[in-house]
Amino acid sequence: MHIEIQPGVRLFVDIEGLGHVPDGRSLREKPTLVLIHGGPGFDHTAFRPFFSRFADLCQIVYFDQRGHGRSSARPLGECRLDTLADDVVRLCDVLGIVKPIVLGQSFGGFVAQRYLARHPAHPRKVVLSSTSHHFGLDRKVHHFGRLGGPEAAAATREFWERPGPDTWAAYERHCRHLYNTQPKHPDAGGWMQFNPEILFEHTRTELPGMDLRPGLARVQCPVLVMAGEEDPVTPPEDAAEIVAALPPQWVAGFERFPGVGHGAWRDDPVAAERVLRAFLA
Repeated sequence: MHIEIQPGVRLFVDIEGLGHVPDGRSLREKPTLVLIHGGPGFDHTAFRPFFSRFADLCQIVYFDQRGHGRSSARPLGECRLDTLADDVVRLCDVLGIVKPIVLGQSFGGFVAQRYLARHPAHPRKVVLSSTSHHFGLDRKVHHFGRLGGPEAAAATREFWERPGPDTWAAYERHCRHLYNTQPKHPDAGGWMQFNPEILFEHTRTELPGMDLRPGLARVQCPVLVMAGEEDPVTPPEDAAEIVAALPPQWVAGFERFPGVGHGAWRDDPVAAERVLRAFLA
């Protein structure tokens, strides 16, 4: 379905699982899990089919962020972190969701961190998965070089410093296969609707000066941080610095997954399910 959250701003939304389930003589309300996808420029389909397994615990809301995927097209300059963070609240307001559990993956974790800073009392819980608080280019170059050699290191620096079709093509060739340690789902590439111009715009404008740590001091709910030890694009060092910036009483866990890259469920679904299921329950 498409949900209008502001005049002219329609988000593609898909909902999985019942929100209320029979429990004896009453209906019990389950928590709602709102999934914020990565990118920017990607869509929600990277969460499928893994997150279906949590429908027994939560009602799951998949959506494509403003201007992304199957949502209505918007001007590139509108897809800023503050706006996207506020869109989480707008979407919840329209759907009648109170105290959601919010999971942000990669760029979605950038949005989730801004959401925590701007709306600290809104979520019940938050998961920050395979994400960073800053640009961290030198770390990216180091880790891609460690995994893929000099060509991967050079392609990393070229793309993140000069984002565009040519540098993205080289990055796709030398670096993208290094994101994960296990093969991708063979059909997943056909599910995604990708707009690279959103990625290029964000990398040219907001990303270079980004530092999300100050806003994390405002957190008022449990936060789980998940990181893959072999993730070159959002390295585990970044996750450790996010944890250090959170108020200690709200750190629900810092899970580092050995032998895992970008998105723990892609490389070790058993361990990722165990950790998430314990947090969501």
